[in-house]
Amino acid sequence: MNPLPNQDATLNIRYDSPDELWQKMTSIYERMPGWLGFGKDGIPYWFGFDGDGNTKMAYASVEPGGLQICANMDNDEWGQWIASFKQIASVELGFEVGDVQDRFI
Repeated sequence: MNPLPNQDATLNIRYDSPDELWQKMTSIYERMPGWLGFGKDGIPYWFGFDGDGNTKMAYASVEPGGLQICANMDNDEWGQWIASFKQIASVELGFEVGDVQDRFI
């Protein structure tokens, strides 16, 4: 079995955002396909908890550069999934959410 491609995006949702913003994030996470909940480590997961590369999964992590979302998912599905995440987050948070690599700040 071929491993699924590694995917990642760092979004312009800053680690030092106000508490009100972070309180909205659970609602955003829950609206995404594949939502499983928070793992024992407190990290949000979708599709699976196993990051062996053969199992579809995604998780988010708050990093100094922004909210990082990592996944093992095929390219087309990832493109649709992360676009949906950005769209939902943009509406809920009240600003355009995008990848910092694309100069979203």
